[in-house]
Amino acid sequence: MISRLLPWAAAAGVAAALAVAGCGLNVQSPDLFLLTRTGQGKPLRLLVNDSGTISCNGAKAKSLADPLLIRARALAQDLADDAKAKLSIPRSRNTVAMYRIRLENGTITFPDTAASHRKELAEAELFAVQAAQQACGLSG
Repeated sequence: MISRLLPWAAAAGVAAALAVAGCGLNVQSPDLFLLTRTGQGKPLRLLVNDSGTISCNGAKAKSLADPLLIRARALAQDLADDAKAKLSIPRSRNTVAMYRIRLENGTITFPDTAASHRKELAEAELFAVQAAQQACGLSG
């Protein structure tokens, strides 16, 4: 009796596994961060997704080159503690641009002048310029 049930049980298990796997086809990767730059010039808004896409100023998502995606992932990790702490550095007299980066665990804000004191903020500024130029076709 048990030997007759095993093929059916196995088939039911396979069907259940396929149903669960089929559900996974629509799973979307999380966003790494939303970077916004305001100040002189046109505002910039970059939404970077872990799947390797970037949306520039609200436009349809485009592919992000692997080197930029790797840098975006590292940047999200490097800024995670600052986001949890809700880092907010006020603008100074010499500020030209303000940055706001929303990550999974919080948001940081800082002026461009803060990059001279914090390597990860300089990396964020550089990423913004390079992603805007290379992935978005913007002037940076």
